[in-house]
Amino acid sequence: MVPMIRRAVLFLAVLAVAACGAEEEALPEGEPSMTAAPMEHDNRIISLLASGQPVFGMFAPEQSADGGVQAAANDQTDFIFYSLESGPWDIPTMETFMASMAEAAGGSGSHPVVLRIPPIRDDRDAARTHLEEGLAAGIDGLVLPHVETVEDVALATEVAGDRLWPLNPDGDVLNVILIEDQSGIALARDLVGAPGVGVAIPGPGDLRRAYEGDMDAVENAIQTVLAACKEFDVPCGITAGPDDIAERLEQGFEMIIVTEPEALAVGLQASGRGG
Repeated sequence: MVPMIRRAVLFLAVLAVAACGAEEEALPEGEPSMTAAPMEHDNRIISLLASGQPVFGMFAPEQSADGGVQAAANDQTDFIFYSLESGPWDIPTMETFMASMAEAAGGSGSHPVVLRIPPIRDDRDAARTHLEEGLAAGIDGLVLPHVETVEDVALATEVAGDRLWPLNPDGDVLNVILIEDQSGIALARDLVGAPGVGVAIPGPGDLRRAYEGDMDAVENAIQTVLAACKEFDVPCGITAGPDDIAERLEQGFEMIIVTEPEALAVGLQASGRGG
């Protein structure tokens, strides 16, 4: 529990610094502060993780209105992983996807969406805008690829503030960091233990490239991140298929992004959620 307390203290410090210099408007006498009440959320990913259950997500089947309909039809996934990492940056199409999914789901039960933005290292100012636009569009989770520094992690905290879970237990936004480079693996403990991290994922595909196909090094990197997650009590994620999803769950991974939709049933059954 000590690491979580340390992260909470650091988070409060970040917010305090961000508030410095801001003009405070006095409330009329007797009027309660609007920030006093805890925030409510309806984020299925957070609800499951908070209750100690693993979550399973799938990549958006197609970034279009039809893709939204397809996503809504899959009742085994807990969330949709929507990637705009490689561009073009197209929020309107994502909004169309989300609206179509919600309509196909009958206005309720629509899957949460987590959005992967382009790497922060490409353009930090652009990354801030990407996070802001994603939140404005109503996404449920921020996914930061190729995180290499604590400053990268802090950007999500700066933008989302106290909406981030679990630093705010009532937060409604999940911050997911992807550690996919040798430099990030070297700092895995610092990155995973930084304030604002909801889930940390060692990305196998990019790590394979980072370690030039050395699969022993890739697996060692994956286990390094997993060990840091266990140390700091942070859920760890991974991509997996039908053949390795049960093994990854047994190792302690709590967020699984499937590469094949049929892996969802395997994962749900292996986790005890399959009935």
